[in-house]
Amino acid sequence: MSRADTPRDAHPAGGAPAPDAAARATPSAPRPPTHPAGRVHRGRISIVWHPRAVAVSGLVLAVTAGLAVAVMGQGTIPLSPGDILAALIGDAPARDVTVVRGIRLPRVVTAAAVGCALGVSGALFQSVSRNPLGSPDVIGFTSGAAAGAAAQIVMLGGGVIATPAAAVLGGAVTATLVYLLSRHRGVTGGYRIVLVGIGVGALMDATTRIILVRGDIDRSVSAEVWLSGSLASRSWADTAVVTAGLAVAWPLALALARPLALVEMGDVTARQLGVHVEATRASAMLAGVVLTATAVAAAGPIAFVALAAPQIASRLAGSSGPPLVTAGLTGAALLIGSDLLALHLPAGARVPIGVVTGLLGGVYLLWLLTRGMRR
Repeated sequence: MSRADTPRDAHPAGGAPAPDAAARATPSAPRPPTHPAGRVHRGRISIVWHPRAVAVSGLVLAVTAGLAVAVMGQGTIPLSPGDILAALIGDAPARDVTVVRGIRLPRVVTAAAVGCALGVSGALFQSVSRNPLGSPDVIGFTSGAAAGAAAQIVMLGGGVIATPAAAVLGGAVTATLVYLLSRHRGVTGGYRIVLVGIGVGALMDATTRIILVRGDIDRSVSAEVWLSGSLASRSWADTAVVTAGLAVAWPLALALARPLALVEMGDVTARQLGVHVEATRASAMLAGVVLTATAVAAAGPIAFVALAAPQIASRLAGSSGPPLVTAGLTGAALLIGSDLLALHLPAGARVPIGVVTGLLGGVYLLWLLTRGMRR
């Protein structure tokens, strides 16, 4: 297992934290994991892994594969799992091969990659803010990326490369604003990031509305469709965009797993254990913005996945650190499952995947808030 599921109270050298450091941990610091961990040594490299996290990751991966097969079997031309397998290996009629390889497989792979990117980015932002509401769609980064892409589509006509680049730029600008405005005495984190992010996100949403209202009607309609979030007509170009974001940002996120786990114990404790707190937060936000922006560029704004995937993954795997591996796999399963749900809606009620995940996210958010208020 990668370093993504290391315990939050682990010492940077692999041992236990000093007793005085543990005593100074903040009340909100997470409890240590209750399941045993394995350790693999390769020279000077030590990797901690948890059997439960490995088992859960394998189970979620199997569920994702099953959901992907189910999605590829839906459509005007229904296909059985055997037909899909035959089309994938080329031992099927030309029509089935074209449908599976050219239409349905890019859609499913894009959905898996987008869900994975959102799940990892959600885990990063929730770890940085130390708040279960600290997901990119709640604190404004998704809105910023959407505003950048909408401006590109409406004002300049869009483009295969230009639109993703504009989404990344919009997300980066939003992240910079949130980071700077949430700093207090040189320190960020906690509820300040969430509250400032909500405000900046509202500004970005308003900017997007102004762009749509003032722009060319045809381009505005095209941008409005894109802003609803959709997996329809996805191509391998869309897959390449979000896959590139994962290739760049996921390794960085995994490298930050141990410092982030220590930062969650409190800034003072993390500094005493040798962590550069602000540099760790800034790097985590950078990785999260890249993942969010490329996901938005590939499929439009997709709500709920980044909010729920890390929480579900953490509860399933029982890990006390940021679940950067299991959250990615859970995000992929959630988005493909939502796509399957959208495909099974009654005829005439077909809605974009972003609307479906938004409805699910609203229910989840209400449950999360009411559950917190009852404590």
